[in-house]
Amino acid sequence: MTVTINGNGTVTGLSTGGLVSTQVFTSSGTWNKPSGITKVKVIVTGGGGGGAGGENNYNSGAAGGAGGTAIKTIDVSGINSVTVTVGGSGSGGDGNASGTTGSTGGTSSFGSHCSATGGFGGLANNNPAVYTNGVGSGGDINVKGGSGTGYQGGDIGTDYAGGGVGGASFWGSGGMQGASNATYDAQDGQAYGSGGGSGDHSGNSNAPWGAGGNGKGGIIVVEEYN
Repeated sequence: MTVTINGNGTVTGLSTGGLVSTQVFTSSGTWNKPSGITKVKVIVTGGGGGGAGGENNYNSGAAGGAGGTAIKTIDVSGINSVTVTVGGSGSGGDGNASGTTGSTGGTSSFGSHCSATGGFGGLANNNPAVYTNGVGSGGDINVKGGSGTGYQGGDIGTDYAGGGVGGASFWGSGGMQGASNATYDAQDGQAYGSGGGSGDHSGNSNAPWGAGGNGKGGIIVVEEYN
């Protein structure tokens, strides 16, 4: 038996009677059913939220939340193709403006079968860290995305608390925070669907402040069975 990993993200040549091939989508497109496939298991993850930027009075805002995930087994005997939508990443807060909020990640979906919303962007400066993070819907299993670490308080003159860590997704960890006296800009989300970290202030009351990290875009994995 020869197993081949193709350049388009598909895997072929696996034994019959079970998993035959896999298609991976990191951008929107169309799933086309290969010959002989009767069932698929899809894992659908929304995009991660961006982290807030640093702020001159309150150090940093909150990190971005992670996108949710839906996992579903679907009988595709009577289906030939499905529209695939992959949620984009939320943008981190701007380091050239004080106290900017991150944006929310996009929703991913596998046709009308199941979907997962994106993680919320981190709130800026002294806003409370209250989130409705991404969540899967329509799946056999629906997973909520992890929350980013909340707002880190303190006055610039006396307390140099670092930023928050981005929320972890089904696939893994979010971005690390910015930190005073180190790198003020936060790290982007690392695993698919994870949140970006939040930036820290730059040790003075003038720009630039640490930028929030971008969230990581969503992903859809389609396992194909005969």
